[in-house]
Amino acid sequence: MDAPTRYILVVAHTGRSDSLLAGVQVCAQLIDAGVIPVLSEDERRDVLAAEPSFNEVAVLGVDVQPSELELVIVLGGDGTILRAAELVRGHSAPLLGINLGHVGFLAESERDDLKLAVARGLDKDYEVEERMTLSARVKVGKAVVYESWALNEATVEKASRERMLEVVIEVDGRPMSSFGCDGVVMSTPTGSTAYSFSAGGPVVWPGVAALLLVPLSAHALFARPLVVNADSSLAVELLDRADGEGILWCDGRRAYDLPPGARVVVRRSPIPVRLARLHPGPFTDRLVHKFNLPVTGWRGPADRD
Repeated sequence: MDAPTRYILVVAHTGRSDSLLAGVQVCAQLIDAGVIPVLSEDERRDVLAAEPSFNEVAVLGVDVQPSELELVIVLGGDGTILRAAELVRGHSAPLLGINLGHVGFLAESERDDLKLAVARGLDKDYEVEERMTLSARVKVGKAVVYESWALNEATVEKASRERMLEVVIEVDGRPMSSFGCDGVVMSTPTGSTAYSFSAGGPVVWPGVAALLLVPLSAHALFARPLVVNADSSLAVELLDRADGEGILWCDGRRAYDLPPGARVVVRRSPIPVRLARLHPGPFTDRLVHKFNLPVTGWRGPADRD
């Protein structure tokens, strides 16, 4: 009996030469292993222009559906991983990130480990880690006018550089505070090292079930970052009296214009993002490595001596 056909999606920023070359290398390794590489239509065109012999490469959504994928190999930084997460949202294929960018918190391996990482993906030699995501809903009056999701954060920002937003923030259906600000970041623990971190929010370990709310440049005595239960709801209302317009950004990728009076409600989504992990280990070690934190002089717990 013939073995079932295996499909692995390759996501790369093929407009960059280093990412394109990495994509060609990965596709060649998959084809040699008898696995069908799958790419988006645009990226397939770029890869075939670089290597015309790749007749086996399939197109996502045309030749192969997301539900048929075994794995997603992502070549790039966290932005490319966020794009890949969009492509397979709601399906079981985990994302194996190989960092070609800078900090790359979500990526599992670096460029130097590319061949080995792909080989381990082919052997299914990885663990799957599920990361919480957010659902974001915009209401104007009683009508729901927009819905989206985010792995890192949903951010309400001012639409005009000259005019700040006047907002009321809410936790679990109760008002918390009102202030003028440049915006409000609502984040997952995964996003705590992204926009939330830049805005002065705390670093939250990925295993902690929590939501974060971090005001941006707030004009208020009490406008501190908040960490609440993962089952809580967060809301930001744009006050009518300020006549300020805003914009909702989800992971910096999906945007929706917010009129005065709009209400943005963020909750935990039931659909996680699945990450393939080759090197399971303490998040502390990842934090130290990615930020190059100084740990010289550490001796460790005395009971290890």
